[in-house]
Amino acid sequence: MENASFLPWLTATAFLHSILIQERRGILKLWNMALIGATFVLVILGTFTTRSGLINSVHSFAQSSVGWYFFIFMTIVIFGFVGVLVNRSRLLRDETTIESAWSREAAFLANNWLLAGIAFATLFGTYYSVFSEILTGRKQTLAAPYFNQAVAPLFLLLLLLMGIGPLLGWRSTSLQSLRTQLTVPVVVTAIFAAAFSFFSPRFYPVVGLSICVLVTATIIQEYVRGVQARRKSHPQEGVPAALFGLMRRNGQRYGGYIVHIGVVMLGVAVIGNGFYQSTTEKTLAIGESVTLANYTFTYTGLESIRESNRVEYGAKLAVTDAADDAKLIGFTNPKRNVYDKTPDMPTSEVGLITRASEDIYVVLNGWEGRGESATFTLYINPLTVWMWIGGIVIILGTLICIWPNPTPKQMAVALQPVPVGAGD
Repeated sequence: MENASFLPWLTATAFLHSILIQERRGILKLWNMALIGATFVLVILGTFTTRSGLINSVHSFAQSSVGWYFFIFMTIVIFGFVGVLVNRSRLLRDETTIESAWSREAAFLANNWLLAGIAFATLFGTYYSVFSEILTGRKQTLAAPYFNQAVAPLFLLLLLLMGIGPLLGWRSTSLQSLRTQLTVPVVVTAIFAAAFSFFSPRFYPVVGLSICVLVTATIIQEYVRGVQARRKSHPQEGVPAALFGLMRRNGQRYGGYIVHIGVVMLGVAVIGNGFYQSTTEKTLAIGESVTLANYTFTYTGLESIRESNRVEYGAKLAVTDAADDAKLIGFTNPKRNVYDKTPDMPTSEVGLITRASEDIYVVLNGWEGRGESATFTLYINPLTVWMWIGGIVIILGTLICIWPNPTPKQMAVALQPVPVGAGD
């Protein structure tokens, strides 16, 4: 139920962006209250889903009556929140309006629409089986192709907006100013797109990675301009000190840029996995090999280990360079765990080798006899490591955002006495 936890993250992220508009311009007050209420409800919905057995998933808990308590609580929260929101709506009127489509607040609002759209598409796809059963009496599910077609384009637009949004000013931005600020990032992106198209002429990954480059270029440009402005006002500071001072004084803005870099890294990993993954399924006898992408996998045997509540069956494969069999990359050990209480429901442990450019996954599907032969599914997942790096970068950026700003220095000023009669 990864989607159940993903949904409140989307609405909370939308709230964190739109609350900046409320702080700066006094608008979107009602929308912000709706977002934060929806986030809380989606948290309860995710708990209800995993506890009630509403949707079958390997991540769900066993079905129990506790789910209905969450359902009742969620119903009370929804009706109570909507009632209070309608009753207090007059207190949440906007103080101003969005003056131009080419403004930072308009970009934040578009960001909110995209995040809300992704949340709705994910919610619909996740609970489609429930909707279909209620309406038609038949349970139907939406698989990965639906999410790829419905959510992926919205994410690309969201990434593109992350590149343009920081270049827009509050209230309004002239097209000439926007054109000037976009010149360098667009040129860098165009050079990358042309070079990458030469090596990999596939439309969607070229577009996706080019947008990632555009976002990265605009963020780097914002940092460069910020450091330059800082050094003009503090000429004694070097570049590292100016960069530190910049993030120290305006952590919300520049920490947010780091979070955006982390999201770009996640996007790179998703594109690499989605468009450049290599996979095959093969049955190997001991000593036999199979080649996939740049690697050769040789099956060396199967062993079993008795644990307190299960038996672990682990296969061993040697992974070598396909161009040079003498160059050993490493060993991978996919496993199948057969539990005493549920022998008909074994679990799998993936054999994994992580490299800077790609991850190597091996899944043990089954075996014959005592392991004289075994069947494996092998995956080469390019750029997966950037997903983990991106997660760390997002955490780092978040810490910078929430770090308290330094307290302004206060200086005592001695007042000079005014002589009697001086004001006459």
